[in-house]
Amino acid sequence: MKAHPVTIVWFRHDLRLDDNPALLAAAARGVIVPLFIFAPAEESPWEPGAASRWWLHHSLEKLAAALEKSGTPLLLRHGPSLDALQKIAQQCDATHVVWNRRYEPAVIKRDTLIKQTLLASGLICESFNGGLLFEPTQVATKEGKPYQVFTPFWRTLLKCDEPAEPFPKPKTLSAPAALAAAHQKNPTLDALGLLPNPDWAGRMRSIWRPGEVGAAARLAAFVQKPLFAYGNERDRPDREGTSSLSPHLHFGELSPRRIWHAVREQVGGKPAAQITGDAEVYLRELGWREFANHLLYHFPHTAAAPLRADYARFPWVNDPIGLRAWQRGRMGFPIVDAGMRQLWSLGWMHNRVRMIVASFLVKDLRVSWLEGARWFWDTLVDADLAANTLGWQWAAGCGADAAPYFRIFNPTSQGKKFDPNGEYVRQWVPELTKLSAADIHAPAESLPQTLAAAGIELGQDYPEPIVDHAVARQRALESLKCVSTGKRS
Repeated sequence: MKAHPVTIVWFRHDLRLDDNPALLAAAARGVIVPLFIFAPAEESPWEPGAASRWWLHHSLEKLAAALEKSGTPLLLRHGPSLDALQKIAQQCDATHVVWNRRYEPAVIKRDTLIKQTLLASGLICESFNGGLLFEPTQVATKEGKPYQVFTPFWRTLLKCDEPAEPFPKPKTLSAPAALAAAHQKNPTLDALGLLPNPDWAGRMRSIWRPGEVGAAARLAAFVQKPLFAYGNERDRPDREGTSSLSPHLHFGELSPRRIWHAVREQVGGKPAAQITGDAEVYLRELGWREFANHLLYHFPHTAAAPLRADYARFPWVNDPIGLRAWQRGRMGFPIVDAGMRQLWSLGWMHNRVRMIVASFLVKDLRVSWLEGARWFWDTLVDADLAANTLGWQWAAGCGADAAPYFRIFNPTSQGKKFDPNGEYVRQWVPELTKLSAADIHAPAESLPQTLAAAGIELGQDYPEPIVDHAVARQRALESLKCVSTGKRS
């Protein structure tokens, strides 16, 4: 081995200095070469969507500034990843390459090939768990098999040793002399083409603060107050009751261990298995994130096909007009329209509303869950393949721990229950602003004089309901028989 090891730190979904196992290992060894490679085609068919690319641009900007402040500039390269790694290794006389693992099927396949090739060339390669509390193989049934139901998975996870305490960022970072020359060949961040043109991200810029500092600030604010009302407030889209940490977690701007232990600290440092109330409810949500990755790792085909194979017989409807109306928030069901418009504006949607709009697409319209998954993938700043797959298959009834297909959300009653005063709908469907709480979730059922007083003409100012929910529900249940009988309707 060379007297002075040089380690390439390949940043991916770990855009932070704090509690970054790969970075810490590299810094402890000696000088480092921080590198990010943009190679979206290698993640096909789930290349980063437009909203994710917007976030990635700003997160990389913050990471580059943090590394520069620490004395080590960030190298940017276009893919292919293997070519970029080999060239940088040669230019910087690297001895090691390290990265934090990802668990998407296409990425696992790529990383396996890259590791084999680099090892064969004489480089030392190491990968670390920087994105999960536990590896997908660590939580298993007594028979050593993967779980398909969340509750027993969660119970087993809680019996594991507590996740290790997060490590602080390295005190010092050192770069090899050759890094300066390599950095001169950097494309500009703008040259990666991540930002939208034309620019549609104005509202997103107003509410989001991508990067490690923004992530830490959001976590600190959440655990100080909203955490202690999370159990009830998390289902209210009209209130700020969630952590909104999902995009920061997806891009690795903070680690799940950092969140886990921040929550524990707020309740006196109790072991997670002994925590109850609101804090336990929130930790359970981190458990769902672990479960989603557990499923995608063990059942990689589920990104494109149902886990429950019998659902391949379900007679999905090809309805481009209905799909487009759903995407635009023009369904005539206010809570659904509000959610879809929030998504388009902010790149994010409240989780309760995600369930409602997903149920509407796959149950009321009977459009395939994959169409919804693809739309969310392109429009969410927190688009995560494991979570997206789990959520949509849950809604469709075809995945692990899925909602039974006969559980069909009524969008009107869901709106009344979780947005009782109509404040969420008024924010995102302003044409209904003048309706009272009693009318706002079902304008089609309002008296003509009520609509007239609010300045609303259905079909012109706001759409008529695209379906009769009761009729659509019955059709969905009839279609379900194809799954159980094997006959197509």
